[in-house]
Amino acid sequence: MIFFDNLTLKAFLEENSDFFTNARIQKIQQPTRRDFIFTIRNNGETRKLYININPTMHHICFMNCENEEKRYLEIPKQPPMFCMLLRKYIESAKIKRVFQPFYERIFEIYIEAYNELSEKIELCLAIELMGKHSNIALYNAQTGMIYGCAHNVGSEKSRDREMMGNVPYIYPPKQNKKDFLSFNGQINFDTLADDFYGFSKPFAQMCRNVDIEKIKDFLELKHLSPVISKDFSKYSLFSDILEGIPQNSVNDMIDNYFSYHQNKEILKTLKSKLGLVIQHRLKKAKTSLGKIEKQLLKEKNADKYRKYGDLIMANLYNLKEYQKYCILHDWETDEDIKIDLDGTKTLKDNANIFYKLYNKSKRSSEKLIELKQELEDEIGYCSQTLYTIEVAQDKEILNEIKEEIFSETTKDKKDFLDRIEKREIQGFTVFVGKNNKQNDFIISKLAKDNDMWFHSHNCAGSHVLLKLPNGEEPDDKLIYECAKLAKLNSQGANSSKIGIIYTRKKNLRKPPAANLGYVTYKNEQEIIID
Repeated sequence: MIFFDNLTLKAFLEENSDFFTNARIQKIQQPTRRDFIFTIRNNGETRKLYININPTMHHICFMNCENEEKRYLEIPKQPPMFCMLLRKYIESAKIKRVFQPFYERIFEIYIEAYNELSEKIELCLAIELMGKHSNIALYNAQTGMIYGCAHNVGSEKSRDREMMGNVPYIYPPKQNKKDFLSFNGQINFDTLADDFYGFSKPFAQMCRNVDIEKIKDFLELKHLSPVISKDFSKYSLFSDILEGIPQNSVNDMIDNYFSYHQNKEILKTLKSKLGLVIQHRLKKAKTSLGKIEKQLLKEKNADKYRKYGDLIMANLYNLKEYQKYCILHDWETDEDIKIDLDGTKTLKDNANIFYKLYNKSKRSSEKLIELKQELEDEIGYCSQTLYTIEVAQDKEILNEIKEEIFSETTKDKKDFLDRIEKREIQGFTVFVGKNNKQNDFIISKLAKDNDMWFHSHNCAGSHVLLKLPNGEEPDDKLIYECAKLAKLNSQGANSSKIGIIYTRKKNLRKPPAANLGYVTYKNEQEIIID
């Protein structure tokens, strides 16, 4: 990924300056501390200006509906203080002009507004897109005094430039660079971004071995042809220096490129948070299972205590009372066994002690086996959930997993059903669950007794349900296609061979209090998919 630079900002301004001029700001929203949406209307057209001042995603563009969905912007019920300040001063106001200071990553919107005395004033919204120093400031264009900032910068953070209410707005300190347009000489591409205005480091690298006059044309925005690389790792205003996917406009290039990376980052962050919760549960279950297995090994001696009791009772008349030990012949192994006894108790009392130890160990083993099964189910559930988190492609699926993990209820059942993947194979409907909540819904709500259920054998995967209405029977080709779909949506998707089990829904059973998506089955068949 590459950052938003001043040349891209210049191209965006030139492309959209006509729309900004005399436009009216209809609505101002602030979804997060670093995201802003300005609804702007001009000449019968309404656009949403999106401003992001995140240190790694800073940019400005008019976003379309599709890319707005990718950003998952949620408007809070209570707007932040800075949003309230912007609404007070510039909502419903008219934009007079836009401006970019010389080679600065600052986009200035000059606005005609009115103060408390209904006097006309000129305000400036300065949008600074400068990495970790990105900010937005609203100030009086006539006095230069700042009304407020997206985040304040005091003297303890910056000696050169304070940014807060009631202090003068000043531009960042000038950099010691030269103007490339007036330069003629040998270019050192390794230091091009450090020596001249208008170059970011990625842009400087793209210009390697390009003629100096053509580079000057680039800086003057001649022959614009916006493009994004096929892997979305880079973008450029000029297809001459980057091969990729052509864009209709500079704005589309910015919007498509950054919404892609925002979407990717949002999903990565949410996956990481959910994954940590499940990993903690998985680690805890595996640790507990290890302890129980060790305890079960110890409890294997239960039969030994019963044998000791039986041998003592069978030899009561051959032994003396109150002995410290006895040696008896074990008829099962045909060997003599030495049994330590409590010398203060009778032989019958010693036998009863061994019987009590046997019964206690037996009850303990039964409980440990029950707990072991619960922990194995928990480990299977966590493994399945980690798989669904890993393969999730949108936030809605991850939110369903979040609801499942934290036992939150699904509000809209119809909307939930619409999100489940639905396919048509040979005229039959097939449902594919993308998480445990969807898997459970498919089995418990959608499936009928005659429907066919598919799942990967001995590895995490989606539940695949083949609907068979009116008692219809699937042929081998249909079963094979559904099995391939089950393989594709499992951990073994890239394996050379994987077993897929399938059976009727009537052969499935969900144990009481079992985790979401967990079922037992019988009368299953298996097909191997190469």
